[in-house]
Amino acid sequence: MKPIQDIARTAGIPTDRLIQYGNFKAKLDHAALDPSLPTGKLVLVTSITPTRAGNGKTTTSIGLADGLRSIGKRAVLALREPSLGPVFGMKGGATGGGKSSVVPSEDINLHFNGDFHAISAANNTLSALLDNYNYNKQGTGQQLSEITWKRVLDVNDRSLRHVITGLRGSANGIPGETGFDITPASELMAILCLSTSLDDLKNRIEHILLGYREDGTPFTVHELGVAGAITAILKDALSPNLVQTLEGTPAFVHGGPFANIAHGCNSLLATRAALQFGEFAVTEAGFGSDLGAEKFVDIKCRVGGLTPAVAVVVVTAQSLKLHGGVAQVDIKKPNRTALLAGMKNMDHHLDILRGMGIPVVVALNRFDSDSSEEMQDMLEACASRNVPAAVNEAFARGSAGSADLARVVVEVTEKQSAQLKPVYDLEDSIPKKLEKVAMQVYGAKGIKMSKKAERALK
Repeated sequence: MKPIQDIARTAGIPTDRLIQYGNFKAKLDHAALDPSLPTGKLVLVTSITPTRAGNGKTTTSIGLADGLRSIGKRAVLALREPSLGPVFGMKGGATGGGKSSVVPSEDINLHFNGDFHAISAANNTLSALLDNYNYNKQGTGQQLSEITWKRVLDVNDRSLRHVITGLRGSANGIPGETGFDITPASELMAILCLSTSLDDLKNRIEHILLGYREDGTPFTVHELGVAGAITAILKDALSPNLVQTLEGTPAFVHGGPFANIAHGCNSLLATRAALQFGEFAVTEAGFGSDLGAEKFVDIKCRVGGLTPAVAVVVVTAQSLKLHGGVAQVDIKKPNRTALLAGMKNMDHHLDILRGMGIPVVVALNRFDSDSSEEMQDMLEACASRNVPAAVNEAFARGSAGSADLARVVVEVTEKQSAQLKPVYDLEDSIPKKLEKVAMQVYGAKGIKMSKKAERALK
């Protein structure tokens, strides 16, 4: 690894705006970012519907950034931070793999620069202040009848999903049912990752819904009067973290809301940093294009004024065979019929991205179990669809295995222009937004809402 100041200099990042956490990690003061400066081209890495173990979006993102640098392009990464829950779960770490990794991996996968701890502390401080408010408002008519805000912990602990607090007498609070979410599922994580400044962060925090009064009216952080205190806890966490790949490519690794809970992208500030200091900014969105990429466009691009120049869709032989009808336990075995049948899933994801006006490139992420024949079949299938594609072998070969993919990406950005078209309009009603997402993204014929859902929207 190179000293983090050297990594910063390679991208033109001012070293006097770095807050170092040892020799190989740092934060970039968010005040150093200037939205008025020219920016690079944004490359969004997404995926077809992945297997349970994932398709390798992070590994592909890292490899692509290294590959771009190897062909003479100034590339900067913007990735999500790992959560301790998945790190110690089935998926494991989130720093790539093999020769396509960000380092120091152990630090990044565990406590890193303390962002997740700060979010947990802010979230749980808010819970404590809210409980204290309710305790002191007993008998005044101002007590909340329902508290919707939960505590968080960055650990997979199913025994804490539903708990009862406030037992053993009035000195210990008011008994009530609550629970713990995992830290990336906290609303504060999503808010931090969409904020552009401390003032913006505070404003968003003030609008958090905490519960309801006895008359059914909502109760927010603004009314609790603690937005400034919660913002202060998150002051340092707002600044993007800077690390590096194994090949020395600068990487901003910051924030990580889950895509199935929130928008599933790294922080907007980290993406802006990558765009400001890179000719190409490579970022990713969680899960497949139907979930992460849709939210990337409809939420993050809108908030940040972003337009991806190209979407790189990660495809694996294993995922194609799974969608072609092969059992999970057999996806490593050759099966040409299932491989080609699974291309229908890829076609749907490509249609989603084209429908949002983004040029596409397919990255065929190769695993050790994949044969050369399978790779050739996939390349030919993409060629028959006039879809630019390249094999990605960054895991095994580093930038030498992703240089071809990098060249294809550059070529597409030079020949095609994105015409970004979000799935829904902000002025649409919530049912209309749901209908558009269901039909355009998931292929539904329409939606039918239950009476319970209709009541929830009133």
